[in-house]
Amino acid sequence: MGSRRTGNGVEKVYEAAQAWVDRALRADDSLFTPGRGIWTSENLAELRRRFLDRPDISGDGFYVKLNRQLDGGPAEVYQLMGEVLFVYFLIVHQSATRGDTKLSRIYQVLEWSLEPVSIPTDLVSALSPGIAHPGQFFLSSGRPEQLGFVVEIAEQFRGLSVSKRDELLNCSWQFKSLTENLDYRSVTMIGADTKSRSQRYAIHHLLFPDTFEGIVSADHKTYIAGAFDYLIKDPIHDIDRKLQQIRHSLEYEHAAGIDFYSPGIREIWQGWRPSGSDSDDGQDEPDVDEISTENDLTSLAESLYLPAGFLDEINTLLEDKKQLIFQGPPGTGKTYVAQKLAEHIAGSKDRVTLVQFHPSYDYVDFVQGYRPALMDNGQPGFKLQDGPLLRAAKNAADDESGAKHFIIIDEINRGNLAKVFGELYFLLEYRDREINLQYTEEPFALPENLYIIGTMNTADRSIALVDLALQRRFYFVEFHPDKWPIKGLLRRYLEQNEPAEDWDVAGLVDRANALLIDEPHAAIGPSHFMKPGLDEAAVRRIWKYGVLPYIEERLFGQDNGRLADFDLDKLLGNDPSPQLPPTNGERD
Repeated sequence: MGSRRTGNGVEKVYEAAQAWVDRALRADDSLFTPGRGIWTSENLAELRRRFLDRPDISGDGFYVKLNRQLDGGPAEVYQLMGEVLFVYFLIVHQSATRGDTKLSRIYQVLEWSLEPVSIPTDLVSALSPGIAHPGQFFLSSGRPEQLGFVVEIAEQFRGLSVSKRDELLNCSWQFKSLTENLDYRSVTMIGADTKSRSQRYAIHHLLFPDTFEGIVSADHKTYIAGAFDYLIKDPIHDIDRKLQQIRHSLEYEHAAGIDFYSPGIREIWQGWRPSGSDSDDGQDEPDVDEISTENDLTSLAESLYLPAGFLDEINTLLEDKKQLIFQGPPGTGKTYVAQKLAEHIAGSKDRVTLVQFHPSYDYVDFVQGYRPALMDNGQPGFKLQDGPLLRAAKNAADDESGAKHFIIIDEINRGNLAKVFGELYFLLEYRDREINLQYTEEPFALPENLYIIGTMNTADRSIALVDLALQRRFYFVEFHPDKWPIKGLLRRYLEQNEPAEDWDVAGLVDRANALLIDEPHAAIGPSHFMKPGLDEAAVRRIWKYGVLPYIEERLFGQDNGRLADFDLDKLLGNDPSPQLPPTNGERD
């Protein structure tokens, strides 16, 4: 019983954490090469200067930036950075980042050095189990702060006497007090106390697993303490002491060890919130066992007025081929649904890249190429620059959490696809293969966690449909006003967002589309009228300036009398301001 985790090889994690204490905090030794001075004041200060005092704010991936920051540094600093990464990864549960992925990242850094070293076998085995899922911030954009905390605590320990170090490492509460009152010295860490607290909680548990819970979310600690407040007998303010009392009471009640993330206990605290609070502070991410929203598409479907089964089917298609195209007339919500679905599955707008193709768009714009730029001497010239596809691919590959990333290509068929994609045609089909790009000799592969959604306007006769080679690499999902599930979408929307006047707008659109039965790609999409506060003036304005010009273009060269059939008043029965009669439901 107690907060110490057991099973699944987790004892190796605690042994590795103790090795870090003995070799890095008590001494100036090394995790990977015992007897070699790696965690010295000099090396820690040099790493701080290179990594934490020179933040790289470019759009490149984390490891690309880290390589630049460490470039030219001594071998000891490269090894120190590798060992810092090792400590950072210890808490991360295998469901968030696999052990082999952790190992490859550490070796990636170690191999930048002119004197690369190997990781001892016993430490390698400690990377697999993990303890908590620290969330996306910890594993992606918040990495510098998490790593920075490890560097700062170790460097400040160097400034303490041996007796003081021993005193702190022998008392969990004194150690906690020190970590909560660190005098941060680096540019990255000044003011970043909240951003790094998941790593602080991780270190607390790793070093003192019998005192502190293996919970790295401040919100979860607060929810548990709040939900079980009746079990706290002593009037204390420290959240960890509260959790201690709660654990003691629950274990006494159950006569067994308890896990705050077991279903029966989690259900009690998960919905608790402080009085008057609607949300958390947005800094913390979920622990292991946090409910995933990726596959729960019901709420998204409701907000889009679409059947949940339709979104589930799209998700299945994405998992199968990783790229698909939404095709249909304008105004059917293709781009909007693509964006909302991608953001929902990815879990963050930051993991979704939107581009729009057009006739002048080419490989240099989309993938990589030489573009005008100011050179280092201040003169104009050309520099090799990555396009949105390569940037999105690098971000996806660099995301330790394995979260899904998306690139949305709006109006995909407006570009010359063979010219834009180039050799990527091959990679779209073979995600497990690498090829050399046109402008670099470095091998490149599309990451497994990068998904592509294109949108295609089938009404524009000035552009061609996609060629057969690309068709074979994409699934195609129909968005058509007269086909499920877009058929009836406007009616579903208006049932929940009643117009300002009692107009059967959905029936109006249905009657107009019935006149376009021989022009299926000219059908009027529901998006024109999915607006709040729809009244007669708004309907007439939308019809005159949005719908009629579109229909006129589609009927160009045909009998002028046919266009007259789409006069709004004529569709309404020649009554200039009628109450529209209801239709008999949707057309078959």
